[in-house]
Amino acid sequence: MKEAPTLAHAHAVKRYSGLMDWLTTVDHKKIGILYLIAGGFFFLVGGLEAILIRIQLWAPQNNFVGANTYNELITMHGTTMIFLAAMPLLFAFMNAVVPLQIGARDVAFPFVNSLGFWTFFFGGLLLNVSWIVGDVPDAGWTAYAPLAGTTYSNDHGMDYYVLGLQIAGIGTLIGGINFLVTIINMRAPGMTFMRMPLFTWTAFITSALILFAFPALTVGLAALMFDRLFSANFFDPTAGGNAVLWEHIFWIFGHPEVYILILPAFGIISEVISTFSRKRLFGYSSMVFATILIGFLGFMVWAHHMFTTGLGPVANALFSIATMLIAVPTGIKIFNWLFTMWGGSIKFTSANLYAVGFVPTFVMGGVTGVMLASAPADFQYHDTYFVVAHFHYVIVGGLVLGIFAGLHYWWPKMFGRVLNETLGKITFWTFFIGFHLTFFIQHFLGLLGMPRRIWQYLDGIGFNEMNMISTVGALLMGVGTILFLMNVVVTMAKPKNAPADPWEDGRTLEWTIPSPPPEYNFAQTPLVRGYDAYWKEKMEGHKGMTPAEPIGPIHMPSPSILPFFMGVGLFVAGFGFMYAPDWGHIGALKTGHFIGIIGLATTLLCMVLRSMIDDHGFHIEEDEILKDLGGKA
Repeated sequence: MKEAPTLAHAHAVKRYSGLMDWLTTVDHKKIGILYLIAGGFFFLVGGLEAILIRIQLWAPQNNFVGANTYNELITMHGTTMIFLAAMPLLFAFMNAVVPLQIGARDVAFPFVNSLGFWTFFFGGLLLNVSWIVGDVPDAGWTAYAPLAGTTYSNDHGMDYYVLGLQIAGIGTLIGGINFLVTIINMRAPGMTFMRMPLFTWTAFITSALILFAFPALTVGLAALMFDRLFSANFFDPTAGGNAVLWEHIFWIFGHPEVYILILPAFGIISEVISTFSRKRLFGYSSMVFATILIGFLGFMVWAHHMFTTGLGPVANALFSIATMLIAVPTGIKIFNWLFTMWGGSIKFTSANLYAVGFVPTFVMGGVTGVMLASAPADFQYHDTYFVVAHFHYVIVGGLVLGIFAGLHYWWPKMFGRVLNETLGKITFWTFFIGFHLTFFIQHFLGLLGMPRRIWQYLDGIGFNEMNMISTVGALLMGVGTILFLMNVVVTMAKPKNAPADPWEDGRTLEWTIPSPPPEYNFAQTPLVRGYDAYWKEKMEGHKGMTPAEPIGPIHMPSPSILPFFMGVGLFVAGFGFMYAPDWGHIGALKTGHFIGIIGLATTLLCMVLRSMIDDHGFHIEEDEILKDLGGKA
């Protein structure tokens, strides 16, 4: 290590290698990769659960899995895909891309960013340990009371659900706060709000939704936890509680959650379609205001999940109208994507195939959403496979296609290697055809009256062929996912030789720096002179961005192992409190409570250490930056 030239910079440089580097990192790019790996793992787990569900339903009166196992699969598939796969994959993109798009060197709170990942990861781990222990959640991913209470779920399955999601939710909430502060405070000079790339805008609105929606889930899970662990009666009607109260609390969170998931996908599609059409995004301002309006209206539609609970005609009418209204800003986005492509010089790369495939698929999901928004019609559709089809058209046909588009688009920026295009296109067609085979037919199953979440169905009532087709489609989607993993493995064997702008048509700031970026991102903070900042410089004949500052020492945060141990502490605490009734006593204290207190004390001790020990970070000096730049100022 070189001696720092001034006292101000004389802090020891902390750098680790190997596994320790990943456990202690506070670099947003590495945390993005950690989210990607964890989310990808849970995506495979959730996908395997889905395939087992479809194999059970491929023939009438099948006994591939038992009724109890089927309920567990249904519950864990939904919970895993929503909370443990989709959310972290979106956070992977937000971490990897947002600071680069706004010209920042890191997120606002790097330590908190790391803490967000590890609490999410250990929460997800706790939830999935239930498979190993044999007490698996089985009350559905919505955990409706009183089914989720101790009367009907008297093993520890739903305790895993409650505590796992509580811990994972902490990570999501602090991650959302972090990105709000980052986008508000850390934009490069000249990057006004109306010059921000649309993906950054969607990440911003998503973070705001997380800030307002997740506390509702936290309160609901806390109440359910008190019902289950301490015999409270929030949701037990026999003891004065109210089961419908859980539905309200869950969906006040649950419907904004759908937009928390889909808005970043909208942002990805906007970036990809604009780049590969070689055109500015059509109607940028209207896209921004449509995003804000979707976020706002997303909090006003939750009871459309509850039309059949007897809220009355006035409530049903109001929520029906609000739900139909949300189709307007969504429609604006659809037309703007089409007009962006209109007259563009379109390249059908793998990323763009996913983006273009996203548009009609999401429209189909939106149309069935408007059908479900009609309260009288919903009495027929509700709790049939029609709802399953609608939901998956929005989440898989929308969100997952968006995630695949983003993976192909930003993979070279994250890893320095371009994914194989031929394999990418084969993957797209396999997954896309498999998806439509699986879920299109389910609309008709629902209209014929096949209920959701049933384990078996009788022969001779018209469900056989459609369920068979649906299962074949699910297996095709599985093949598509395996092909993507093969693409990743093949690509990782290649050298890191991707140029800074591998698509040659990059429009935003992330394409101005090397692939993958150096740990400090920008050697000099760029000066932003308009929307699509890099494209504007290209059009004026410049090879890069105009710097807003001279080259100087760059301050970096130190890595820390504390977030990892804080996650471990919460994981241990969850186990202890869950098993307190089963594990006997240590003196006057239950063994489980003792273990739970040790876990919480570990987390608290890490918080104290973080507060008491003043870590100034370190500086990367000018000579190291100049060496990275090849000796050019």
